[in-house]
Amino acid sequence: MSWIILIVAGLFEIGWAIGLKYTEGFTRLWPSVGTVAAMAISVGLLGVAMKSLPVGTAYAVWVGVGAVGTVILGIVLFDEPLNLLRAASVLLIVAGLVGLKLATP
Repeated sequence: MSWIILIVAGLFEIGWAIGLKYTEGFTRLWPSVGTVAAMAISVGLLGVAMKSLPVGTAYAVWVGVGAVGTVILGIVLFDEPLNLLRAASVLLIVAGLVGLKLATP
């Protein structure tokens, strides 16, 4: 169950990272409220997951899920470039996340 909670925390991290773009420097009320709420939920769920997962693994997976998802949504929503080096880098992050999952008892 901790792994599911951790993945959901990572999804909320994606939400607040993308939300930051829409806040326009926290000058727009509702995007700012949503972004701060996503931040709180994400960190709260990370804390719950860390009750039974190693801190290094949990934090790395949380950041990795957020990073991969944010890169993908940046490409989809904001027309950020996709090239071979970016794609390979994201795949390396995913490989690291899978490795951490397999290495965690």
